[in-house]
Order: sequence, then C-alpha cells, then structure tokens
Amino acid sequence: MITGAVAAGNPLSARAGARALAAGGTATDAVIAAALVSSVAEAVLTGPGAGGFLMVRPPGGPATVLDFFVAVPGLGPDGRRLDPRDLHAFTVPFGTTEQVFHIGPASVAVPGLLAGLDEASRRFGRLPLADLVAPAVALAREGVPVGEEAAYLHRILEEMLAHTPASAAQFTPEGRVAGPGTTLVFRDLAETLERFGREGAACLYEGAVGREIVRYLSVTGGLVTEDDLRAYAVVERRPLAVRFRDMTVLTNPPPSSGGVLIAAALDHLGRMPVPEGDDAFYAGMAAAQAAANAMRGPGFHEGMGDEGFLERFWAALRDEGASGRPPSRKPTGTTHVSAIDPEGGMASLSSSNGSGSGVVAPGTGVLLNNMLGESDLNPAGFGSLPPGLRMTSMMAPTMLLRDGEPFAALGSAGSNRLRSAILMVVARMVDQADGPGAAVGRPRIHHEGGGVDVEGGVPAGAIAALEADGFDLRLWTDASLYFGGVSVAAVGSGGLAAAGDPRRGGGAAGVDDGGRVVDL
Repeated sequence: MITGAVAAGNPLSARAGARALAAGGTATDAVIAAALVSSVAEAVLTGPGAGGFLMVRPPGGPATVLDFFVAVPGLGPDGRRLDPRDLHAFTVPFGTTEQVFHIGPASVAVPGLLAGLDEASRRFGRLPLADLVAPAVALAREGVPVGEEAAYLHRILEEMLAHTPASAAQFTPEGRVAGPGTTLVFRDLAETLERFGREGAACLYEGAVGREIVRYLSVTGGLVTEDDLRAYAVVERRPLAVRFRDMTVLTNPPPSSGGVLIAAALDHLGRMPVPEGDDAFYAGMAAAQAAANAMRGPGFHEGMGDEGFLERFWAALRDEGASGRPPSRKPTGTTHVSAIDPEGGMASLSSSNGSGSGVVAPGTGVLLNNMLGESDLNPAGFGSLPPGLRMTSMMAPTMLLRDGEPFAALGSAGSNRLRSAILMVVARMVDQADGPGAAVGRPRIHHEGGGVDVEGGVPAGAIAALEADGFDLRLWTDASLYFGGVSVAAVGSGGLAAAGDPRRGGGAAGVDDGGRVVDL
C-alpha cells in the first residue's frame, strides 16, 4: 500500500520528493525537494530566478497559501522604472499559433522562489534544508538527461536561451540547443543551490548570489536593486474556498486570477446535474468554462452566490496594481509539484520563470524570469507598475477535502490553459470517479476568446455536442502540452495514488508501507 505520494513535472523531481517522505519528511519537505530538482531537470521553467505559490495543509489543517511570486523592482536610490524600449522581443512558434515574448535584463522582476522554499521549510518542514537540496545539487553536477518535452521547449525558446553569453554557455554548450538524449550539466547552478542549503534564502536576498545578480543587471540594463532584494518578503494568504458536490475545493485567492476562474467554473458546474457520458461531460465543461470567463463582465458575483465577491476581487486586484482586470494569458514556463504524506499532510506548489529572460548572471547559473516583459502581467503597459508591487498570476495550487479530510492535492502548468486543466481533472475525479492517472490522461478542452480548443482524442460525439451548443471549435489532432501539465496526488480506497502529466513528461513516485520509494 502507498502511504506517501508525490507528482511532478519530471520523474526525477517526483522521486526526490518521495525520498524526502521516506526519510520522515512532511508533504512540504517533499515538494521542496522536488521543486529544487525541478530547478535542474526543468531549468527553463523554474529555479532560483522564479516565483511561485505554495498551498500547505498540515495534518488536521487549516490550509494556508504562501505567495512568493515576483515583485516589481526599482526600490532605493538606484531604482529605475522600466523603459519598454529596453525589452527585446522575439516570436515563439507554438503549434499552429505564434506568441511574442519580451526578454532581456530589463524584463527581470524580483524572484521569490528561494524565499518561499526557505520559509516553508522553517514553518512546515521537518528535514534540514541542506538534505532537501542535496539531490538537486547532485543532479546539477552529474548532468540531467534531456527528454523529448524539454528538447521541444529548448527548441522553441532557443533565441531566449542564447540571449546572453552565460545563458548560451549553459543551455547551448555546443552552439545549439540540447536535443533529446543529450545531457546538460549545471555546475554554477549546483554551487548556488548548495549555498542555499547552507545559508537559506539569505544567499540571494542578502548574500553573494544576490550581489552578483544585481551587479550584472546593473551593467546590462536590468532594474533589480539590492534594496529590492532586502525588501522582498513572502506574503501569507487565506485560500479561496468553493463547494463542489461533496467536496470543499481550496485554491489560490486574489490578487491572482487562476483560482478565481476555477472556483467560478466549479460553482457553475456544481449547479448542473452530474454528467453521464463523455458527450455530456465535455458540454458541461465548456459551459462551466464559459460561465467562469463571464467574470470579466458584470454579473459574476451572482454566479458565485455572493453579492460582494466580484467587488472584493476587483478591489484586491486594484490594491495590487493590476489595473482592475485579470490577465487573459500567462507565461508558458510553469511547473507544479503535489504531495500527500503518511500523516495526511498536503502540499501543492506551482512555480514559474515566465518564458525566461535569457539572462544568467555569470557564476550563478540562475536563469532569471522575464515577468516585466509579459504583456498580460502588465495590463496597463510595460513600465506601469510601481516598484515593490507583488505581481499577479494565473497559477493555482489547489486542494480537495471531503468531510474535512484530505482527498487530493493538485495544480498545473500550462499558461492560461492551466485553469481548464485543473477544472477538468477535478471534475473527472469527483463526478466520474477517475483515479489520478485516468483523470490526468483524459483529453481536454479549453474555452478562450469565444472559441473552444479541443485536444486530440475527444470523442466525436462530444465534438458534435459542443458544435450543437454553438461553440466555435479549434480542433487539435493530437494530445499537446498546450493543454497544461497537471500533477496530482490523491487518496484512494487502497492507499494513495499520484500522476504526473504525460503531456509534459511528468512523473509520480510514492513510499510504500515498507518505507520503499516506488514509481507510480
């Protein structure tokens, strides 16, 4: 029987988390160990230069959210505001569409991941931070094999990865992006991670790593100052809760928007009968997603059953400087880790580098985020947000409770599509009684811009039902990482189960009742 379980965007990350559980660690220890390995195994998506969110529910609760997403730089006497002309634009081919990204030193926001992991370890962990970081350090020194999914990301982001000399040396060591089956070694990153294990987050916010990053950015056009690093602090928030069938769903609250959209869709779906058959399921999902999207206009509070909800949401966004509207799209560079420990503790951690800035400060190995260059994180225009502001995000670490007891911890990668991915996996597990593997593997749909993207594998009857309901369909022929990357750990009738998303090369691992680490 599986007594502890971890799911992640890479099998190596999941195994590191499971080893932490086997060593007596908590679910929080597990996601920290896994996230640190992800910073090597998925170095384009996350790492010390990233930001994120962690939802933790210790055994018996209550749950809390640690917000360590990025902040707008420019504090102190040396602080400056972003000049949009300092951003470098490049176009990423993404299936049949293209998206423009803005990178370079001026795109870098104040990272928060190490601050969040350090605080989480001190408050909710049991194992020494040095022990949690050790697997990531070893992997960075020995080298990480590049899989098909990573090779694809490297290929479409090649211009970003080669933007500065240190980044090019790290990600294109032979003058080209690493293909499937090759190995990438991160010696400088190993040193930074090892220092984090010894010094904690102080290595970045008060110490040598941060000073080198600030020094390099100051001479290349970046905006992050030492005052920004010293001022950075993790923000604790109360999870947003919504009832769905017999479950309580906890997710990321405002000022982030992904959890709100998920909660709105679940609220709408919960007012409908439980769908019978795939045709009804996909029709219901499209209707629920469309209803959630309606929060961008008047009347959303009625759908939530709370006359004050919309006003509080907009107020929170305005307080955080998001110009009163949620972003419609988000960075591609996200990954997620979920864990449940043998004592019933749960943890769900999402982190993102955006598309990556293309900036690696020499000697640190840290690929920095490009959040100041993400148009949807800056809805009033580049350079409009004031220094010190915590930026908003679509990321939505999520938990499900049944009668107050753990049922599942999950979250997703996938830019704006992560909200649809989380919604559909939750609905599959609750309404269709799918286990994690089946729920994650099912084809998905995503409602956006008046139309519905339909992943390859959606049954023909469901497609016909969606067309009959008047949706404009964009049909995909295959499964695609476009539709998210869910990692879920859940309680089953015979113990715990977990699944990483095959669309992103994800994996899951657990601890059995003999204390052995096993792949799930």
